[in-house]
Amino acid sequence: MNTLSKAALPTPAPRSSRPEILAEEIIERLTYRIGKDAKVAKPHDWLTATILVIRDRIIDKWMESTRKTYASGGKRVYYLSLEFLIGRLMRDAISNLGLMQQITSALSSLGVDINVIAGLEPDAALGNGGLGRLAACFMESMATVDVPAYGYGIRYVHGLFRQQMADGWQVELPETWLAHGNPWEFERRESAYEIGFGGSVEFVAGEDDASRYVWKPAERVIAAAFDFPVVGWRGKRVNTLRLWSAQPIDPILLDAFNAGDHIGALRESNKAESLTRVLYPADATPAGQELRLRQEFFFSSASLQDIIRRHLQQYDDLTSLPEKVAIQLNDTHPAVSVAELMRLLCDVHGFEFDAAWEITRKTFSYTNHTLLPEALESWPVPLFERLLPRHMQIVYAINTKVLMEARKERNFSDTEIRSISMIDETGDRRLRMGNLAFIGSHSINGVSALHTDLMKVTVFADLHKLYPERINNKTNGITPRRWLMQCNPGLTSLIREAIGDDFMDDAEKLKPLEAFATDSAFQQKFAAIKRTNKIALSNLVAQRMGIKLDPNAMFDIQIKRIHEYKRQLLNIIETVALYDQIRSHPELDWQPRVKLFAGKAAPSYHNAKLIIKLINDVARVINNDPSVRGLLKVVFVPNYNVSLAEVMVPAADLSEQISTAGMEASGTGNMKFGLNGALTIGTLDGANVEMLENVGADNIFIFGLTAEEVADKRTEGHNPRAVIEGSRELAQALAAISSGVFSPDDRARYTTLMEGIYTHDWFMVAADFDAYADEQRIVDKVWATPSQWQEKTIYNTARMGWFSSDRTIRQYAKEIWRA
Repeated sequence: MNTLSKAALPTPAPRSSRPEILAEEIIERLTYRIGKDAKVAKPHDWLTATILVIRDRIIDKWMESTRKTYASGGKRVYYLSLEFLIGRLMRDAISNLGLMQQITSALSSLGVDINVIAGLEPDAALGNGGLGRLAACFMESMATVDVPAYGYGIRYVHGLFRQQMADGWQVELPETWLAHGNPWEFERRESAYEIGFGGSVEFVAGEDDASRYVWKPAERVIAAAFDFPVVGWRGKRVNTLRLWSAQPIDPILLDAFNAGDHIGALRESNKAESLTRVLYPADATPAGQELRLRQEFFFSSASLQDIIRRHLQQYDDLTSLPEKVAIQLNDTHPAVSVAELMRLLCDVHGFEFDAAWEITRKTFSYTNHTLLPEALESWPVPLFERLLPRHMQIVYAINTKVLMEARKERNFSDTEIRSISMIDETGDRRLRMGNLAFIGSHSINGVSALHTDLMKVTVFADLHKLYPERINNKTNGITPRRWLMQCNPGLTSLIREAIGDDFMDDAEKLKPLEAFATDSAFQQKFAAIKRTNKIALSNLVAQRMGIKLDPNAMFDIQIKRIHEYKRQLLNIIETVALYDQIRSHPELDWQPRVKLFAGKAAPSYHNAKLIIKLINDVARVINNDPSVRGLLKVVFVPNYNVSLAEVMVPAADLSEQISTAGMEASGTGNMKFGLNGALTIGTLDGANVEMLENVGADNIFIFGLTAEEVADKRTEGHNPRAVIEGSRELAQALAAISSGVFSPDDRARYTTLMEGIYTHDWFMVAADFDAYADEQRIVDKVWATPSQWQEKTIYNTARMGWFSSDRTIRQYAKEIWRA
């Protein structure tokens, strides 16, 4: 038994939260930790000093939480994710500790504006989109609802990329968030593990049938741990986000260096460090594919070695692992963990295969985030076998066990066997990571009701037939601390004034706000706060882009990863059609509207990058056309991240959630907008379905084909050309874009993009266009009656409490983790 559970050290006395004491501590950190006199300190010095003061208070609670977990012997949850989009941490930590007013006063007494220094904190470049932001919300909620948890990921040096615009085109630049160090992280030199690649596998015969396999890697790197504290609401618990950094075993080859090969002498360092430099390296080349697989195995192996080390530190053996450990795989990226845990149990700790398989399957659970077959990772078998030879053997052994069971016990057909096999043989053999994650887990969950239902009949239909008890639903949620209390303090104060503070501890207690939906005085206050938020966004856009926005106009916002299925293309085509109508019919009562877009396109995704360019080209034309009379503006805000979302979400009047039905697993942006009083225009896709149920049909704008209708059109045949020819507005918009009206420097720039809509329209842009355009005109009518609009927005905020990630985590804890 670990000594921590026997004789815990005394808990330190609570630190004072009085502003004058906090101010003294900030000066002390500034002087002795940063080495600056207050008279010459720069804003970034004040930022670091303030973080250090807050951090010290967190550490007390962090250690207390760890001691409590050891003492109770309770089950720990380990959340493995390739992304954690945590954003800025200072304001989040201060708010969750309940020290915002005190810290603000302390800094003010020192002549420092908290808003100025908070804006200098870099966003942690640890994620890209919804997957990573969900992981961040879940980590905060696990701490809030008192679930002992570790998050495991990669400490990216540069993350995805910093997005800039050059003549309307996306340009990718490296993020430099770690350039000046990170006061939130703690290096744990004792938690370092060797990670192997390549090499060979040897069979070693032992006494009494104790034979085993030994993997002898050809390459090794060191995974070094860096810990971040994750503070729950009111500081109830502080959990740990542990990120892995890759380091070489031999940082420099001195023989080569002394021989004059100064670059070659660093090749081991460069090879190791490349593992943790960039999130999602382009995988269009074999080298890119190999780097991605190396990354995924690197962080999975390090995390599992760490989990096993911690378990054995407290318990006698690994037989009890499923009772004390729950490992959640966030998507397929960590799916190789299934094979790695089997290797560790069999080859390192001496378990028989069947016993190891029982432990493994009971320990893992898997969250699926996509129905797109191409997004369910697969690796060429030769690549996987060369890089991880022992794991390939284990995968084949698991596959044999499962396929024999399916054939002999369930009488599966050849077609069904091919579907459930972990080896895809439709072309060159590939290892299906989604199937490995499914087969190796006791629970597989979708992230919205629709998504979960579709999983059972699409990507995992035959695996669901083999294991009908495994698939379950856990609809995503968001943390209301960051996505209401922190990003929208004005609205938070208004709600507290109206219904009290109960909602701050339980978001579902926003419900009493419904009583104020038709109160004209409350509506005016609600609208005034929204306008203040719109002014803040307008100022940001003016500062960054030199574009002036009218805060009295409707702010119509679509912010998310740029992808064809998310249909930014549908949005901008309808914008072109609206532009034509405004010019053709100036006598009509058009409602002023600002179309705002933000999001990043994968560097190798040509069409997504072309859509960004189209949005910017359309913006350039519309924004400079005097005949529009300020009734329509288009803005693409570059470098979308958490901090930008925290400004855009509270400022939105209309939230665009218009993905092709059946293709968005859940969405969490829809929840953030709704919580902040934006109305949603969307398809019946992902969590939009449950939002419709919660906010009511009168308070959301739903249009378009259902998931079933999309599937039927794709199966039975869809003639988009006939649809386009039957829609004058769509035909004219497509013709204008295709002919170069918005790209006079290259009139053929968008011809192929538009031709795709004419020929196959896979994402149903043409099929849904008229319904979308008609719904937008209904939006205009509601906007024209402010009291009606405000009533709907208040209902949205009041009824969004169910979408708290606290509710989601409680469901995971009760129904999957048993924590």
